[in-house]
Amino acid sequence: MKQNKLKKGPLLDKNGKLIESGYATSLVKTYDKSLVKHKRLRLKEWDYYYVGSKDYGLAITVADNGYMWLLSVTLLDFNTKSEISKTKMGWVPFKRFGMPESSEIGDIIIQKGSWKVSFKHENGHRHIEAHIPNFKGKSTLAVDLYLDQMIKDSMVIATPFEYDTKFYYNQKINLLRSTGQITLGLSVFDFNGSYGVLDWGRGAWTYHNIWYWASLSGMIDEHKLGFNFGYGFGDTSKATENIIFYDDKTYKLEDITFYIPKINQELDYLKPWTFKSKDGKVNLTFNPILDRNSYTNIWILKSLQHQVFGKFEGTIEVDNKKIQVKDMIGFAERVENKW
Repeated sequence: MKQNKLKKGPLLDKNGKLIESGYATSLVKTYDKSLVKHKRLRLKEWDYYYVGSKDYGLAITVADNGYMWLLSVTLLDFNTKSEISKTKMGWVPFKRFGMPESSEIGDIIIQKGSWKVSFKHENGHRHIEAHIPNFKGKSTLAVDLYLDQMIKDSMVIATPFEYDTKFYYNQKINLLRSTGQITLGLSVFDFNGSYGVLDWGRGAWTYHNIWYWASLSGMIDEHKLGFNFGYGFGDTSKATENIIFYDDKTYKLEDITFYIPKINQELDYLKPWTFKSKDGKVNLTFNPILDRNSYTNIWILKSLQHQVFGKFEGTIEVDNKKIQVKDMIGFAERVENKW
């Protein structure tokens, strides 16, 4: 499949339709949310960060879905195979958070009740802060992390849905290196030298979607390695969002299939998954550690999410060189939304 590489210019025309679909390695398309049709109900905007080491992980989300907003924070402990998740959600008819129209500039500073979450650009760094009281018992979670992009490229895709004013514009920035710490009461979690990813999403979505996403960022044998695999985010006939980052080079892939094991026709998320690319260059096993799952069923909003954290092993081929992947922690997910 020949994949279309996006050209510089506006994302949407005056009728709110995608001018061009395809992929890029930077935000070459200018997103203007004023052009989105039916934005009160259909526009979904979020920033999601995951940062982790071999011991701990942090997942933090700010999402503005038009008729509802969401703040979510998860602290993961891979040694005890446990996680603590707290979510604050509310219905705010037709008011918006004012999410930035680019991942490169603009800050997000949200306070809802006693919760404070901010994603800011400071002196070339990304600064993540959060203050969440009563995160575990009466203990407060305090996040203070700086993230630095280790490579210049990212995975950007502009994807249409079946209706011509529905689209998804997404950037995944892998290989973000962190400095800083997280405290939970008297406990201190050292996040210096951890690695993460930003999932920056803006789009006018259809109501019912099922998607698959996997991500990894880290070092292997003193080489930088990251990848983004996924599908189900719309019509990917012009481009996929599958990509590998190795040192300072970027390798675009076509189709990758997620194989999630089943028991009695039910998906078993905690058994080993496999990932295979159409061209045979990706052959990975994913050994789950824990499943960060949630189910929401409130009025018109229904969501079943399984974001599984675990260790990848196997081979990835770039430039006719096989990279042996072993015990690198990342995540893989399957999400079904009616929103």
